Amino acid sequence: MTETIYIGQHVLQELPVLLQNKAFSKVAVLVDEHTLAHCYPLLKPHLPPHDLIEIRSGEEHKTLQTCEYIWQRMTELHLDRWSVLVNLGGGVIGDMGGFCAAVFKRGVYFVQVPTTLLAQVDASVGGKTGIDFHGLKNHIGVYQEPQAVFINPEFLKTLPQRQLKSGYAELIKHWLIADAAKFEEQRNIGLMTEDWEELIRHSVAIKAKVVEADPLEGGYRKVLNFGHTVGHALETYMMSQPGRELLHGEAIAVGMVCEAFLSEKKEVLAREALDKIEVFVETVYEKVVIKKDDIDPIAELALQDKKNSNSAINCTLLAGIGHAIYNQPITLHDIRESLRYYQSL
Repeated sequence: MTETIYIGQHVLQELPVLLQNKAFSKVAVLVDEHTLAHCYPLLKPHLPPHDLIEIRSGEEHKTLQTCEYIWQRMTELHLDRWSVLVNLGGGVIGDMGGFCAAVFKRGVYFVQVPTTLLAQVDASVGGKTGIDFHGLKNHIGVYQEPQAVFINPEFLKTLPQRQLKSGYAELIKHWLIADAAKFEEQRNIGLMTEDWEELIRHSVAIKAKVVEADPLEGGYRKVLNFGHTVGHALETYMMSQPGRELLHGEAIAVGMVCEAFLSEKKEVLAREALDKIEVFVETVYEKVVIKKDDIDPIAELALQDKKNSNSAINCTLLAGIGHAIYNQPITLHDIRESLRYYQSL
């Protein structure tokens, strides 16, 4: 991983140094209506003369149509290959802004300034960019690392509790796949933590280590997908159900319980560990209502998972808390069974 990651309450002071040293020809900042109102005022003092590109917030706008608007604005602003796009926002802004920059004129520079917990510990780190396509999560994208990532925990103060909880799911995931001691330490603390910066540093270090070992997800990086085979299918399905939409972390929390269940079913995870995971998730997240008629279409969506090969559904499971195993074949029947198990809790 070649990007530079800055973490701390004063990291934005490093941004003008980067922009000046790189001598970018133009600077544009991608925002949505929320980050424009709540986060841009914190960033603006650290920026040279620049232009704003504003899009609408929400996963439902992470589409080719929004990309066309971004590219149109980049063209109107005469951005060239020595320009830089500063992505100020959560996972949608970071994923889509990175993708738009990576392909505009065969690639312009971009910088990530993540403003949600989800983006700070996951989406902004590792060089994955992408958009949804016909309702399928992150179906189109490229690997392209930003020039730098600036993670300021102060932005978390602008978040509603639901968004904070959504990002927290990725912290739990990182502990479950790589740090059993941290899981044990934190499962009795939960969202009551007083030091987000320490947790962010710890989580980013886990992801960075995995990405460095396998930048293009040829193998080991797939451990980061724990909870995401079922979780992404659930999230995608709920996007088509008006009024039932889930945030990413809410879906991943369900996915982690389902995939922990499958780990126990395949006798690689102890029942005691499954119980601990269930209790932790239940203490943080409200139960997601999954109806009987939802189960088959959710399971079918897992056939589109990017980790699949030769029509086999590949899943990341747990061989113990803190120990993930990837490329584990599962079936549609397994997914249906895991969803019914979650229903029964």
